[in-house]
Amino acid sequence: MKDFVFHNKTKIYFGKDIIKNLNEEIAKFGKKVLLVYGGGSIKRIGLYDKVIKELEKANMKVFELSGVEPNPRHTTVNKGADICKKEGIDVLLAVGGGSTIDATKAIAAAAYYDGDCWDLITHKAEVDKTLPIVSVLTLSATGSEMDGGCVISNIETNEKYGYFAPDNNPDVSFLDPTNTYTVNAYQTACGSADIMSHVFDMAYFTKEDQMEMLVRMQEEVLSTVVKYAPIAIKKPDDYDARANLMWASSWALNGFLFDGLSQSTVCHAMEHELSAFYDITHGHGLAILTPRWLSYVLDEETAPRIKRFGVNVLGVNPSLSDIDGAKDAIKALEKFFFETLGLKSRLSELGIDDKDFKAMAEKACRFDVLHGFTDLTPDDVEEIYRMCL
Repeated sequence: MKDFVFHNKTKIYFGKDIIKNLNEEIAKFGKKVLLVYGGGSIKRIGLYDKVIKELEKANMKVFELSGVEPNPRHTTVNKGADICKKEGIDVLLAVGGGSTIDATKAIAAAAYYDGDCWDLITHKAEVDKTLPIVSVLTLSATGSEMDGGCVISNIETNEKYGYFAPDNNPDVSFLDPTNTYTVNAYQTACGSADIMSHVFDMAYFTKEDQMEMLVRMQEEVLSTVVKYAPIAIKKPDDYDARANLMWASSWALNGFLFDGLSQSTVCHAMEHELSAFYDITHGHGLAILTPRWLSYVLDEETAPRIKRFGVNVLGVNPSLSDIDGAKDAIKALEKFFFETLGLKSRLSELGIDDKDFKAMAEKACRFDVLHGFTDLTPDDVEEIYRMCL
């Protein structure tokens, strides 16, 4: 385990009706706010009106950027940055899920750059400051409400990359589980797969040394999703289920669970190419990829950790051998994703064929090799894609 520094600046308000604290918090950053949101669901559930009411209490001048895509595009980020520059925006307010918050983070950096934001995403240019960000979460999935990263797509070049900017965590995030009651079964399932994949990719499936305490915490987050995602799907207004998923989402990716680790996020790298080329839902792509990836990397060295996951999270028989226990763990994970959560299990069911697999694999391994639980070359990645057909 490597030495580490853990710091997370995001202040969290969690619970019912915590939006009442928005006016006090956002007023600390100035008087001009850019409200960023997606396709309009926040208006249908009445959240937009509540937000506007709080902004009026704070005497904020409100500008808006709507229509953020599920895989947020760099062109949308550029639009937001242009508004910030033209209007002298003091603070950004993201109201929505991870895509909205991700776009807002990129806008926060691009507001200080005179050029295309894609230069920042691809590290051709850098900025040393960002606008402050406040978020109101409506979907439990990405953890973007409590971390400093974002993922932005360029549909013109079929590219989708993660970006971290200096001090880019939201300053304050409002997490009210009741705002997720209207999230449909499909998005709840995809979000739950995304939460689990963050734990898998960032921390759990690793050969690096790590604290046992953190491994146990990782298993608790995974177990929380396994317990509460099916409840939220069957009973969307179950507060305990929605609350547990929401808090699991934040802690899966706020940095705590992967203290001292430095591996690549292998499944995310592979999935980013899927959603860059085909614009599919990120969590669904991860659900399809993860069991096939685990099957591909299964060997005598990786089997004990995969078996441990199966035993401690999915109820696999602990008396099995490491290899047999690992195989049962993978089967149990497939059953959870594709039967319990009801997600389609193959890329072909999403209209994807193999014509772009080679190009996607090469982009996923753009630094030659993906270093993770087992290192993967482009040929390895291409084979995993084929396993998913």
